[in-house]
Amino acid sequence: MGSAFLVVLLTMKHLGKSDKRLRFLRASGPLTTVVLGTIFVKIFHPPAIPVVGEIPQGLPKFSIPRGFEHVLSLTPTAALITGVAILESVGIAKALAAKNGYELDSNKELFGLGIANICGSFFSSYPATGSFSRSAVNHESGAKTGLSGIIMGIIIGSALLFMTPLFTDIPQCALAAIVISAVTGLVDYEEAIFLWRIDKKDFFLWAITFITTLVFGIEIGVLVGVGFSLAFVIHESANPHIAVLGRLPGTTVYRNILQYPEAFTYNGIVVVRIDAPIYFANISYIKDRLREYELNLPNSNRGLDVGRVYFVILEMSPVTYIDSSAVQALKDLHQEYKARHIQIAIANPNRQVHLLLSRSGILDLIGAAWCFVRVHDAVQVCLQHVQNASSSALKLPSQASGDSADSISTSKEEQRRIKQDGFFKNLWKAKNGNADSSAEVQPLLQQNLV
Repeated sequence: MGSAFLVVLLTMKHLGKSDKRLRFLRASGPLTTVVLGTIFVKIFHPPAIPVVGEIPQGLPKFSIPRGFEHVLSLTPTAALITGVAILESVGIAKALAAKNGYELDSNKELFGLGIANICGSFFSSYPATGSFSRSAVNHESGAKTGLSGIIMGIIIGSALLFMTPLFTDIPQCALAAIVISAVTGLVDYEEAIFLWRIDKKDFFLWAITFITTLVFGIEIGVLVGVGFSLAFVIHESANPHIAVLGRLPGTTVYRNILQYPEAFTYNGIVVVRIDAPIYFANISYIKDRLREYELNLPNSNRGLDVGRVYFVILEMSPVTYIDSSAVQALKDLHQEYKARHIQIAIANPNRQVHLLLSRSGILDLIGAAWCFVRVHDAVQVCLQHVQNASSSALKLPSQASGDSADSISTSKEEQRRIKQDGFFKNLWKAKNGNADSSAEVQPLLQQNLV
């Protein structure tokens, strides 16, 4: 029986959409279904079809709350109902706004619900929310403005006063067919296909929310959807995107080497960009990635071959915020790097981040000379230190060979180790201002060096 009502509704809706002259069929479909179902039940009295039954006549009476002894026991339930009401109301409102191409002001939507519930509480009414099923029926009937809600309220009030005996024999399957017919128009299959093609994660979120709503209802479905969305947001925030940068040929612009494989990188220098705020949830991940770049040296195509990383430049323009946990972690990272003869440089922090780094003492710890406006400035200074330290270290093997003839038999590995030890000493002398080149910002290097 219910399927017959559904077929009638869908047929009338299709005819109303396909032909403008038959548009009235789309709006009159639900009323026609209810009338036909009621007539059928009154004539044949089928025992297998459940009906609405008796509905109390009249409007609820006005009353003012006089006792508040149950406030504490009802507060948790009221808070849960409020949360579900907000999620359900805003969810269906956004769905209808997107379908009809207008903007939604959530504050006004919630303000209206609040006023409705305050007024309704004096008549012992249920908490009012934006109903998914009734909103869908209202939309499918062709309603465009809030005036439809006023007219609907007048009709419902009149029906409660004078027409409740007529509703006794309405079959419940007819009402179910109206809801199903209205809701089918809100299922956006094209959006699911779009999400599958663009982002599988968003498609999974859409699918789990859709299935949960279909099986357990709108309240549970919305809660599950919001929960999974928060979980995805937390995961993305705790695992931010981090990129190794290289210089684009012929420019002073540094970009992700995975996106621009032709970008120049320099031996002994790693430029890292952190594309997120740094705080307690992601600082461990960031430190692990920095250690990974140190151990797994990125393939560099410019500069002297020094065999390992001596400078880590943090490009911090995308970093909008740093908390106290991240400050302490950066101090620990600086100490770890210092023990391994690695210098940190900071490039292009915004004003808020720069002030926080200054107040926390990180700039004093790293050295004010290692904070730069541009990544290119930081790279040039690091290259200058590498060049000066390497030039001094290159003299060590020749001096050692002149001490005695036995040095001729020194193995290549031993010579490399002596050369690298000398490079360490001269590099740190250069950074401390004891070498010929000071730690101040150097002028632009020649084009053949950069």
